[in-house]
Amino acid sequence: MTAIGLIHGRLTADHYEDAAAADPRIDALRATMRVVEDRQYSLDYLDPEKRSIANAVQVFFRDGSSTPRVEVHYPIGHRRRRAEGIPVLREKAQAAFAAHFGAAKAGALMDLFADRTRLEAMPVRDFAAQFVK
Repeated sequence: MTAIGLIHGRLTADHYEDAAAADPRIDALRATMRVVEDRQYSLDYLDPEKRSIANAVQVFFRDGSSTPRVEVHYPIGHRRRRAEGIPVLREKAQAAFAAHFGAAKAGALMDLFADRTRLEAMPVRDFAAQFVK
């Protein structure tokens, strides 16, 4: 996944598909990578008070230069960053709905999810029907 991020600048659900995995650049880049466990990251992940999902990356180039080390302890989807994550999740849902159903239907679905009372009162069959083209 690190190789995918370095090649594409992002990681999406499509990158978990066979077509993305077939890209020969991935294995070529992975062959040059060295992955090292940071024991503290593992301990913090197992600590029920933290449940950190920490990772860091730094790129070293053949000429001896390097990028800064980038470290993230709690990624955007982590429960400690829920307030930051909700808007990102909404944007992703809007884009996914629009790509599949079109803008009007995407707006209707987003309105439905924004109205908790209406959503909870909706019969399951009616909810499921919202996702039929």
